[in-house]
Amino acid sequence: MTSTLPIHVVLPDLLRHLRDAPNAVLVAPPGAGKTTAVAPALLDEPWCSGEILLLSPRRLAARAAAERMAATAGENVGQTFGYATRMDTKRSAATRVTVVTEGIFVARIQNDPELAGVSAVLFDEVHERSLDSDFGLALALDAQAALRPDLRLVAMSATLDGARFSGLMEGAPIIESAGRMHPLSLRHLGRAAEARIEDSVAAAIRLALREETGGILAFLPGVAEIERTAERLEGLGPDILLHRLHGSLDPAAQRAAIAPDPQKRRKVVLATSIAETSLTLDGISVVVDSGLARRPRYDRAAGMTRLVTERASQAAVTQRAGRAARQQPGTAYRLWEEAATAGLPRFDPPEILEADLSALTLDCALWGVADPRVLRWLDPPPEAAVQEARTRLHTLQALDADGRPTPHGHAIARLPLAPRLGHMLVRAGELGLAEVAAEIAVLLGERGLGGNDVDLESRRRRWRTERGARAEAGRKLAKRWTNLAPLPLAGGAGGGNET
Repeated sequence: MTSTLPIHVVLPDLLRHLRDAPNAVLVAPPGAGKTTAVAPALLDEPWCSGEILLLSPRRLAARAAAERMAATAGENVGQTFGYATRMDTKRSAATRVTVVTEGIFVARIQNDPELAGVSAVLFDEVHERSLDSDFGLALALDAQAALRPDLRLVAMSATLDGARFSGLMEGAPIIESAGRMHPLSLRHLGRAAEARIEDSVAAAIRLALREETGGILAFLPGVAEIERTAERLEGLGPDILLHRLHGSLDPAAQRAAIAPDPQKRRKVVLATSIAETSLTLDGISVVVDSGLARRPRYDRAAGMTRLVTERASQAAVTQRAGRAARQQPGTAYRLWEEAATAGLPRFDPPEILEADLSALTLDCALWGVADPRVLRWLDPPPEAAVQEARTRLHTLQALDADGRPTPHGHAIARLPLAPRLGHMLVRAGELGLAEVAAEIAVLLGERGLGGNDVDLESRRRRWRTERGARAEAGRKLAKRWTNLAPLPLAGGAGGGNET
């Protein structure tokens, strides 16, 4: 079945280019098969004697890609094909392809700039322009130029901006694949301005259940809207299975939302933008799109990153609609007027232009680069944001007056945390309070653990008694971070197990 994927038509061209040159750009629309077909095809190449790293923008997508490649090969995940994310890892000494989240890759190349034992790095969904993806590519290009001219780098994009990546990668050849899209119908339902989004989405889902066949995937901006929509859809009947799909769910619940129902029931999946790319949800032929997205936006005045609900971009709503036609003809119901599509922003802005750059600036200093802008970027980090980051890192005592990392900065950087959280954990460790600081850091980074109470101590108490794979993974993560924290200084407070 996989031999019919459009990507297989252009794989010979990609393999030929990579035998003669280290870099390539692969442009392949959703459904072409690039995420799960490219890495296995490279394994038998004469230059590929080591590991292949496939970068994925999200933990759910990383795990799903590894599981799909392993299933195609007739293996269990963790053998030839494995994955590594912050909360979950399955790989072994036999693993040749490891799907990693972008942040995991940045940490790995910082610890090992030569990427010893790695033959290729594939950057999937580079068009999403996350900060970690842009930074990971910049570091990989720098390492390739200075240390690893034999390292193969492939940028894989679902949109036609391959020329920019080609220029960034020393004129790398661009290989373009056709997509695999069945006929798609668009229905613009509109939405009354005063209507709550969950009411409108629930009504559209009920309409689609009456008028269409097949599973339904509905895009909502966040977990709260998903839960309120689920409440409005109670009583759909025994033949309809309602799933939620977002990053706060246990892996088992995420897998159930993606996989076909064993009892052949019709599925309704309420999802965040996590389902826009990289995943194929079996049985889905209808999409209901709220037209909204929730994104992190850095507020410089407050010095904090906030989640903001705003209109989805044209690129995003196109990706969402395409989910309906991955496996069969489909229909997308849009909760806005057709004419309003042209008024949506064309693309999501690159995260590097809007994010807090504290971690990036510290990581660059550790890399030996005082000014992040000397690395190779599609969009260089803004000078004002870099200067603000330097000021914050000086305040945290992570950089000295010359912009070099201090011993405290090195201690922060050894932790897989944002600088402010890393600073908290290091100082707490010196006082003998590493355990409580690590647990707070996990709760601040993992929404939904212990509930959504604004009182962190209440969440911490509930989380300690929660069952489930995600809660247990969070506890293991906190323990790992506790062990990474420095030991108490002489005369420290002690009491690392206090509650």
